[in-house]
Amino acid sequence: MVLRMRSDGTTTVASEELRIQIPAGGWVVGTVRTPADEAPRGLVVVHPATAVPERLYTGFAEFLAAHGYAAVTYDYRGTGRSGSPRDHRALRMRDWMADDVPAVAAWARPRFGDVPQLAVGHSIGGHALALGNGSRGLAGFVTVASHAGVTATIPDRSERARVRLILRVLGPATARVLGYVPGRRLSLGEDMPAAAMLEWSRWSQLSGYFFDDATMHAAADAARVTGDVLAIGFTDDPWATPAQIDAITDHLTTARVERRTWSPADGGVERIGHTGFFRRGLRDTLWPQLLDWLDARVEAAPAQKDGTVSLRARKPRR
Repeated sequence: MVLRMRSDGTTTVASEELRIQIPAGGWVVGTVRTPADEAPRGLVVVHPATAVPERLYTGFAEFLAAHGYAAVTYDYRGTGRSGSPRDHRALRMRDWMADDVPAVAAWARPRFGDVPQLAVGHSIGGHALALGNGSRGLAGFVTVASHAGVTATIPDRSERARVRLILRVLGPATARVLGYVPGRRLSLGEDMPAAAMLEWSRWSQLSGYFFDDATMHAAADAARVTGDVLAIGFTDDPWATPAQIDAITDHLTTARVERRTWSPADGGVERIGHTGFFRRGLRDTLWPQLLDWLDARVEAAPAQKDGTVSLRARKPRR
């Protein structure tokens, strides 16, 4: 176990690597961070975006741990540290959502005692939660830049053309020829399995994204999701426009959904975009606002199963 110090030198965070066997086959590799000197008062699992490496979420996870939470981050199978994309070439995006996300949630659930459990899903990680994967027993979950990724809805013409080239031509071509997609070379993030790219390409051409894929049963799954949901978007995100975020949350018909759209000015930065929320520059501005939402769900969580009242004192901001 490695002890890490917050940048202000006041709070230590314990960090430990995890390996989770996925029932469908293979392993997920990640990291669990906890407060070093006290038991966690809540658990947050961070489900990543497509081809986004786990390291992007390091600062955010340490921030959560410094404020009393156990925080779990990881890479999907076939990306980052969780195996070669060539060795997982048959993995689809739906497999990450239906297998990896609930397996990590199930691993984390019993390990931190009877504390409230929450989740944060970035892009496809939010899709998984919105379809009921990994959301059982949660006190609430947050989606960040989780949208219906329909290429035709990208507002900027040049960005729309670039994404169309990648998702319809270069990505599928390299997937078929190489058995994986060289995401780093295509500016997509991490390399990824061939089947994931081919499914992403197909969904991006459907007006309702995966809701128009009859094999997904997505609308019915989303309608069964209950509880509190916070859906966050950003004014400068070139892909996740408010309308496309709503295209996901509108299907959460039995959940209590709150929508927030933040601008770079709200965070005191020049740019946020699709992945910038998890960069450390927002630690003192937007991260505390999300933390407030998580804290409220922890404080409202039921008493412990043994009938005693769970005292979850709120840690002061530092």
